[in-house]
Amino acid sequence: MTAWHATSDAGFGPYTVLDLYDLPEDGKGFELEDGWLVEVAAGARHNWIARTLARKIEGMLGDAAVIVCDGGEWEISTPAGVRKPDIALVPYDVARSVIADESPKLIPGIDLLLVVEVVSPGSGSERTDRVRKVREYAELGVPQYWIIEHQPKVRIHRGILDGATYRWEPTAAEGQQFTAEIEADKTIRVEFDPAVLIEI
Repeated sequence: MTAWHATSDAGFGPYTVLDLYDLPEDGKGFELEDGWLVEVAAGARHNWIARTLARKIEGMLGDAAVIVCDGGEWEISTPAGVRKPDIALVPYDVARSVIADESPKLIPGIDLLLVVEVVSPGSGSERTDRVRKVREYAELGVPQYWIIEHQPKVRIHRGILDGATYRWEPTAAEGQQFTAEIEADKTIRVEFDPAVLIEI
């Protein structure tokens, strides 16, 4: 993750949400952090894991009134500005407002039930995912934050909000069973071996 300091139609930072929306559609993802446009690191493996996990969660929703938002195209508001998590779980009515009415364009971070970030090893975004976003999501009151590592093996770190911070459950690695319950209008039970996230 690198701050975008290049000259653009918007000029030099600090940038606003409007500047973020004025960026050309060049396939790169940016977040807005403290007035700076920050490029989000991603690659084929990263994207595959996020997509596979989103489909896995969707298959376990049952009739819970929630939507799995994935692909970094869903934007949420945080104290830092705008984040584009790899996966977010939001109530159906919130997602419907964004899709049908485009109001609000940004999903309020306080409405999230779960956020998942897939760590890109060695990138600037790794530190942000492991440190900065932990604080931001906790401050918003997001009940669960999962961090997925995929080098050298897939491992899932699951944080559960406990007061103002996350309490980290034992890490689940390939060959183990990852289990989580997510509270929505109904309890959603998610269970799988992390190894499935890199299966083709």
